[in-house]
Amino acid sequence: MMGYSAGFGRAAFLLPLFALLPGIAAAAEPGPRDWWYELQRGRLLFGRGDYGNALMAFEDARRGRRAAFDQMERDLVDLLSLPSVRRMGDSLEWVDRYARERHFAAAAAALDELYFRVPRERFGNSALAALEAFGGLRYFPEAEMWIGRAFMAGGEPGLALIQFERALSQGAAFGSPALELELLHEIADARRLRGEYRAMEAALRSIVEGSALWDDGAGDGWQAGSFVREAMARTLQADGADRFLELYRYGNAHVMRAHRELGFFYAADGRHGRALEHLMFAFLIQNTVVIDELIRRRFDFAFTTLGDLAGEIERDMMLSGYAEEMGYYRVAFYLGNALFGSGHERSARGLWSFVAGRSGAGEWQARAAAQLRSPRIPGPAVGSR
Repeated sequence: MMGYSAGFGRAAFLLPLFALLPGIAAAAEPGPRDWWYELQRGRLLFGRGDYGNALMAFEDARRGRRAAFDQMERDLVDLLSLPSVRRMGDSLEWVDRYARERHFAAAAAALDELYFRVPRERFGNSALAALEAFGGLRYFPEAEMWIGRAFMAGGEPGLALIQFERALSQGAAFGSPALELELLHEIADARRLRGEYRAMEAALRSIVEGSALWDDGAGDGWQAGSFVREAMARTLQADGADRFLELYRYGNAHVMRAHRELGFFYAADGRHGRALEHLMFAFLIQNTVVIDELIRRRFDFAFTTLGDLAGEIERDMMLSGYAEEMGYYRVAFYLGNALFGSGHERSARGLWSFVAGRSGAGEWQARAAAQLRSPRIPGPAVGSR
């Protein structure tokens, strides 16, 4: 989902990463890693379509992590219960030194594991604060998420949703924005499969709200986000996609998928203005990612037209893989529909003509050609309002 270089690392490097992860984890992190190994084994099984065994591996990982951190907590409790340690008071520094000097190896290893996961300064030199931290570390939100994915793959979105929401509540304690983003997308997918469109919409909107160009400021009277969005929309509506991409760049790939899915949802529900707003951002982010990558390779690259840019994409295996994964031509087609549905036929035809002229657009080429011959926008199909 997000967090990979130039926006398309997932498509290019997923399989090699899965192959290397167990070794990377073992080398990078101290202490016992049976539970981490089980998670990676489950991911490999999941990638092979062996969902039943993957589910068991994820559950083993969850149990293993809980057992490991419960044991570390007990090791530290045993140390803190010693009369000689109790006399030290609540000083984490003294307790840590005592464990190492007197060779309480298990307690020292537990503290090393704790410091690896939580900055030591966060405990304020309190041994009791360090002990309390083990309560949250026994949770394994990544395993919960993958259990949910196994349920989704097995056709159980209701069970998957329980897992995703549990993982989200646990992940919040770890402060991992990337994991939270992933889980919100999973929750939205599960809600969609259950026909819970309002809840799906809420999950997707929570991803984009607060992001740059979407946040309307802190109520100080100047609504920066709205001002820029309206200027961007006016340019696209009046001057077309080429002028729009000549003037604007926005590379927040973390919110691209949410904008794309919201755009498709609003299009299916007949809310063309809202579809336009989100598909405009999805379209801009996708093209910004491509343009930035081309500039990285050729410092003198400059955008000219959307057609020329599409030619660059189709000649490059990595860029074309990214475009296929992101639904590049589908986004462009539905953005044209949203423009037409909002009363901007000239700009809509410009996008349809672009898609209709690309042999790499697949089914969207034929759909765009049909729209050029006889433009029409279907009525609401979702029924969620």
